[in-house]
Amino acid sequence: MAGAKIWLFATDSQMLELQAVAGQLSYSEAFPVRIAIGISIIGFIAHNRQPYHTNNLLKDAWFGASTWAEEEQLSAFAGYPLIVEDRLIGVMAVFSKRAFSVELDNTLSWVANAIAVAVDRSWAREALMSRRESLLFQLANQIRKSLDLNTILTTAVSEIRNLLNIDRCQFMWCWPHQAYLSITHESAASDIASGLGDFSPTDTTILMEKIQNLETLRIEETHDSTSELAEDTDLGILQASLFHQGISSQLLVPLETRTGQLGAIICSHCSGPRPWSNSEVELLQAVTDQLAIAIDQAELYAQTHAAAFAAKTQAEQLSEALETLKSTQAQLIQHEKMSSLGQMIAGIAHEINNPVNFITGNLTHASNYIEDLMDLLKLYQDSYPNADRTIQDKTQDIDLEFLEEDLPSLLESMQVGAERIRQIVLSLRNFSRLDESEMKPVNIHEGIDNTLMILQHRLKPKTANQAIQVIKEYGNLPQIECYPGQLNQVFMNILSNAIDALEASSELSAVVPITSYSSSLPLMPTIWIQTKYINDQWIAIHVIDNGQGMSEEVRSRLFDPFFTTKPVGKGTGLGLSISYQIVVEKHKGKLQCFSEVGKGAEFIIAIPIAPTEPLT
Repeated sequence: MAGAKIWLFATDSQMLELQAVAGQLSYSEAFPVRIAIGISIIGFIAHNRQPYHTNNLLKDAWFGASTWAEEEQLSAFAGYPLIVEDRLIGVMAVFSKRAFSVELDNTLSWVANAIAVAVDRSWAREALMSRRESLLFQLANQIRKSLDLNTILTTAVSEIRNLLNIDRCQFMWCWPHQAYLSITHESAASDIASGLGDFSPTDTTILMEKIQNLETLRIEETHDSTSELAEDTDLGILQASLFHQGISSQLLVPLETRTGQLGAIICSHCSGPRPWSNSEVELLQAVTDQLAIAIDQAELYAQTHAAAFAAKTQAEQLSEALETLKSTQAQLIQHEKMSSLGQMIAGIAHEINNPVNFITGNLTHASNYIEDLMDLLKLYQDSYPNADRTIQDKTQDIDLEFLEEDLPSLLESMQVGAERIRQIVLSLRNFSRLDESEMKPVNIHEGIDNTLMILQHRLKPKTANQAIQVIKEYGNLPQIECYPGQLNQVFMNILSNAIDALEASSELSAVVPITSYSSSLPLMPTIWIQTKYINDQWIAIHVIDNGQGMSEEVRSRLFDPFFTTKPVGKGTGLGLSISYQIVVEKHKGKLQCFSEVGKGAEFIIAIPIAPTEPLT
């Protein structure tokens, strides 16, 4: 033979590309490096998929290169299509200076078939290696991307099953000391029952041993226990068990993580015997190595994440505990202040009450005594109408007639003043409520009135501000079971804030009408107090002012501890926070504020008539 050439078919370009040359043949345009299907004798052989040979090149009309053949002194040509399972692999061309015998033609035909099979296998191996690299890259990518163990294992079993074209792929955890196995992830054909779950190996002891020893297990064909091929060994027992599960072949590749945790990838086939090639085992081993790394990284990430979360949670708990401690400390201080204030008020009220009672009690006797003296004086005047000059002068000096008329009025004014003092003392005592630490039925209106009595001096006109008028619209309320002293503290805080807002608005001339009360309400600083009977379980108290209102940002933080809009030294930011706790936590009620800039503010206190479920 003078030489030979082999062209392989490239599916991407749909061209025959020269891959191998043997012999010392010169270049010919009829046999270039790239040939299209159907062009030249080589292209026609590929198109027809039939061999072509001739022993008379110089006279062959199909050859198309007789001049070149004459120059090369060639006389014979044989071309063979390389076909595997009806797939075109390429074309082999052989050139000779002597005629081909039948035996040589048969030999060349056999060589062409062998070359086609070899090339096809080579391509298949390259494809497998490429897919292996792709799978390894995907898994590595998945590791870098999510570090989520569940995602990694799910991807692994799915990709391995697709790559090896098998019926089922599973991931199994193994705990040898507990003789315990668990299949946690699986990818299987739709007609195959799930194998997920936990089990203790009884007839599958060899699985535990193989995983513990990190040994690969290959089973290319399973047998029934009654089969002549069945073995009375652990492997034979496993094969029989797999056979009854409908599994015809199985491949197991174990892995071990950095922490010593054991696991395995299990590949199963159910539609007949399946040999496991060395390249597949190598691929699976490479995958399990990647999985071991992935599991280590995922566990490390989970531990780090858990530690960070624990640290963050602990920091948040400490911060919350600190805020709670600060709030509790402030509340204790505030409660102590209120308690001290209440004790002082009660003490002052007691001290005032004693002389007032003395005065009030003696005023009655003084009135009687003076009345008796006036009667006696009248008798003297009737009995001695002509008094001596000294008595007449004294009568004129003291203006006895005016004294007789004014003295009863004077005593009456003293009685009214003493009664006023007695009412103020009673209001002070009721407001302090030192003797009422338990819940008891009280008249809410009395608590509001007592608070207004205490704040009366702040409602009067100031140098730069108008007087603040109070409009009371009380509903018909039953007695409310509550902590009266604490509830009075709530009234004090809310009414004090309303007065503060009105004083600030009055300085800015920014009071607004309370349209919800009356459109004819005079444009002056006003507090409107309204009580309502909601139902058999709840009552509500509305405190509305026509101040300048507040922004949503301020309103949303109104009940936060230590939040205040007042200048330094004029507010602690605890009054409304404590009021909120008293209403919501102590009385299981609701405390709300509605306000807009330029539209005043409304506080609504809703409390149960008796201890009950929270208001929805």
